[in-house]
Order: sequence, then structure tokens, then C-alpha cells
Amino acid sequence: MLELIKKPFIWIGAILSYIQNHFKAMLFILLLVFIYGSQEELKNPNLAIVKIEGEILNVQDILEEIDKADKDDKIKGVLLQVDSPGGALAPSIELSMAVKRLSEHKPVVAYAAGSMTSGSYYASIWSNYIIANPGAFIGSIGVLFQAPNVAELAKKLGISEQIITAGDYKQMGTFTREWTPKERGALKELIDDAYTLFITDVATARGLNLAKPNEFANAQVFIASKALGIHLIDEVGSIQTAKTKVEELSNVSHAVWEKPDAVDKWMKKLESSSKLPIFNLMGYLK
Repeated sequence: MLELIKKPFIWIGAILSYIQNHFKAMLFILLLVFIYGSQEELKNPNLAIVKIEGEILNVQDILEEIDKADKDDKIKGVLLQVDSPGGALAPSIELSMAVKRLSEHKPVVAYAAGSMTSGSYYASIWSNYIIANPGAFIGSIGVLFQAPNVAELAKKLGISEQIITAGDYKQMGTFTREWTPKERGALKELIDDAYTLFITDVATARGLNLAKPNEFANAQVFIASKALGIHLIDEVGSIQTAKTKVEELSNVSHAVWEKPDAVDKWMKKLESSSKLPIFNLMGYLK
């Protein structure tokens, strides 16, 4: 009788021992199956998603994604998913020009998931169609240059500057002293030129009246419904609305969306899970 009771526990112990001894191998096999299964799903995608997220500074990776989608004949349409407050002018223009080239070859639908403002709006203007989440912020069509003036702080700390320059504007924008009227005037001219470039491209891309920039620009931020009213976007909807629009414009009989590589997906999950809640909160308070 005792032997009969012992037998199930012996089997369970043997199974647990086997799992313990071969855990790494089993985990590796499961990972291979997961990756292989994911690759099977990715065999023949015909629609792609390119994301613009966070501050726009170094955009090389995004440019490569756009170029890849452009050159891949199997990709018939692209969803540009945007959630960015903007960033530097030149990288934003690089993205804008890349999206324009792409939109000339295959349909591009831009989707404002949260914020499509300043440089990220600039990047999106040449999309064939723009859709925004009802709670998305759109616009902020303006240009900013700022620098602190630490002259008083340096004085209190006993720090003085010594510098040799050649050229009246070489120290333009310095934070070690008050800007001269000449420097301030030159900076204002520079910002005005950049602003003119911005609003001209927006008006051209969106078919707006350049003679009335205050109607759509002036650095004002609009909620999606108001942005629709002044033609900064084409529709208010969800991410699914945007995907459906891409499928419609692409004329694909069976939509297969490109998915991220399984390993990359896991790495991103690990990266996001390692962030402290306070940092996530700070991101929303920008």
C-alpha cells in the first residue's frame, strides 16, 4: 500500500528533476518556436508601420525605415504613427522630405496618436491623409530659440569669461552674458526665416492660405476636432480608422501588416518594464 502511495510522488519528482536539469534547453527550444512562429507570420506583409515617437533629433533609424518601405515592392502602403512634441528643425525637414518621396510612390496615412506638434507635424504634412485621435494635440507651427543667461550666477561663483572671437556674430546665442541688440536682431531674423519656411511648406502641403498664417499657425496648439476644422488634418478617428484607410488607399485584397521582429519586441518590453513609474509620469508632464 505504501509503495502505491509513493509511486505518484516518485514520478512527480522525476518530472521536476528533468525540468530543472533541462530548463535552459527547454527555454531555448520555446524561444526558437516563438521566433519561428513569428517569422511565419511575417512572411508576406504588404503594409508597414513607421513610428515617430519622442523628441526629433537623430532620425537616421526612421529615415532607414521609410527608405526600406519605399524600396520594398511588396509593401503597398504605410501607416506613419506619430506621438512626438517635435524637435530640431533640420531633422524634422529630413523626415518631411522622406515622407514626401514615399507618398509619391505609395499611400501614406499619418496618425496622431497623442501629439503631432511642431517638428512632428512638419514631418507628417506630406502624408496622403492625416487622421488624429480625438484627444491628440495638433499644430504648434512655430519656431523657438532660447538660451539661459548665467552671467549673474557666474559672478556669484567668481567665474569670469575670457574669449577671443573673429566675426561679430560668433558668440551669438551665448549664455554667459546678455545678448547685444545686434545679436538679438540677427537671431530674430534667423527664427523668422525658419518660421517662413515652416508655414510655407505647411500651406503648400495642406492647401492652406499662406496669406493668413494666423488661422493655422502662430505656434497655436489645437485639439483634433479644431485641427480638422482648419484643415490641418483630414479626419478624427482611432488607430484602427487609420489602418483601414491605409488598406483602402493601398487597394490590397488581403491586408497583412508588418510586425516587429520577435527579439526586438521582447527587448522593447524589457526596456519599458525597467523604467520607474516616476519617469513615465514625467514624460506625460512635458
